[in-house]
Amino acid sequence: MEDKIYELARKKVKEKKGFYLHFSVYLAVGAFFFIMNALTYYDSYEWWFFFPMLPWGVAITIHYFSVFGLPGGALSHDWEEQELRKEIHRLRSKADRMENPGHEDRLELRSLKKDRIKHPGGWNEDELV
Repeated sequence: MEDKIYELARKKVKEKKGFYLHFSVYLAVGAFFFIMNALTYYDSYEWWFFFPMLPWGVAITIHYFSVFGLPGGALSHDWEEQELRKEIHRLRSKADRMENPGHEDRLELRSLKKDRIKHPGGWNEDELV
């Protein structure tokens, strides 16, 4: 069990390290593009450095969410653990019902009778169309 926990932790650390490296390269290349654009701005009078940086920024954002999950969202590690516990509980209770079919709790529905209300005109509710 300890080995499994260690391997999961090691995998998570490698994923975080990969994200930080990816983000560092993104910042370095972004700074390089900005400096190149600033030095050549007077030739074309256009800011172009953000064109390659925007799609890469979207990729960085996706990489972040794949490593860290949505903060407090449905895809976090806590949510995953909670859903796993729910599913285990559901499957165990289903297996128990399959093993002991006679011990099921059954709901008995009793027929409800509507109270008849006498109206001043002498007619009943069930006589209305």
